[in-house]
Amino acid sequence: MTRRRIVRVLIAVAAVVVVAATVFFIAAPGIIERAQNKVEPAELPDVSAETQQLHDSLQIIDMHSDTLMWDRDILDRSDRGHMDLPRLEDGNVALQVFSSVSKSPKGQNMDSNTGDTDNITLLTIAQLQPPRTWNSMTERSLYHAEKLEHAAEDSDGKLVLIRTRGDLDQLISDREAGEQVTGALFSVEGLQNLEGNIDNLDRLYDAGMRMAGFAHFFDNDAAGSMHGVDRGGLTDLGREAFVELEQRGVIIDIAHASEAAVAEMLELATRPLVLSHGGVQATCDANRNLSDEQIRGVAATGGVVGIGYFDAAVCDLTIKAVVDAIDHVVAVAGVESVALGSDFDGSTTVGWDTTELAAITQELVNRGYTDEEITAIMGGNTLRVMRSVLPQ
Repeated sequence: MTRRRIVRVLIAVAAVVVVAATVFFIAAPGIIERAQNKVEPAELPDVSAETQQLHDSLQIIDMHSDTLMWDRDILDRSDRGHMDLPRLEDGNVALQVFSSVSKSPKGQNMDSNTGDTDNITLLTIAQLQPPRTWNSMTERSLYHAEKLEHAAEDSDGKLVLIRTRGDLDQLISDREAGEQVTGALFSVEGLQNLEGNIDNLDRLYDAGMRMAGFAHFFDNDAAGSMHGVDRGGLTDLGREAFVELEQRGVIIDIAHASEAAVAEMLELATRPLVLSHGGVQATCDANRNLSDEQIRGVAATGGVVGIGYFDAAVCDLTIKAVVDAIDHVVAVAGVESVALGSDFDGSTTVGWDTTELAAITQELVNRGYTDEEITAIMGGNTLRVMRSVLPQ
């Protein structure tokens, strides 16, 4: 083969590689998300005109979504996933908590995972996120915070960041005055993003973190996970972080934490705690879900249990299953102790997206809840917690 022909072959191979890489980086994020965030349409109750009117009057708060993890603009209506700003508006959501997933183990399961592997690294590269996020969990969460802040800046006032009680009160006042505005509060799912350094808490707080879960699907250097191997309690770092978070006005989330860690956090708490997304063992016997004792423990802090819409939380993709879990929390700890925590876009399959939340309101109506009780369940209870915990 002549030198000229070798050069031509190399150029052709390089061109194929470039084209293949271009196709991969353009198509892969959408393909991955469509495979991870599915809607399998459930049979929903018919929403009456009267219930729709009630639903439209509510200040609805959802305590958990993972939309920031995916490569799409949350200001634009998407044909994939479960949630974006137009769909939040359709569902009349007043405030959405946006969580940052910074690490997820390969072969993730409900029972036992190590922290030795990570799916998020490949996702950050495939989505062409800044290189600083490729090998740093702290930087991934800071990137997610920046993404949310930029969305708010570009939204013409339709999406506002909630970092203080004043921000929250202004949001509710504006909505009650008829303005089309949605609040966004930044959360993190697991303190592995501290990377063992308590000083990183300052960086995350300054970036807007106002809710923090201590663990995700593996034990980390702050707390044991219900899905980990050792499933221990809080570490020294975790205890230090707990005190710091409470003092700063960050809402502490017990989701995914081990039984030992949850027990310790309930003992340490001087402010309301939340389960941002999950279920109850009485209606869905999964290890991530709360026992009656844990439900009462959360309620004793003045906190709330956020019921998710996915199979691992409620064991069935139906509105009935969601409200069955709500009913149980009400029976165990009172109507003031339950809330919503969808886990939309959290690599979950659900029966509806955020445009169809009025179906939950209708099921609550059908079961005899009063307007005042529905107002509390759909957002009022979470609003109370946020007003109690967030900084002035």
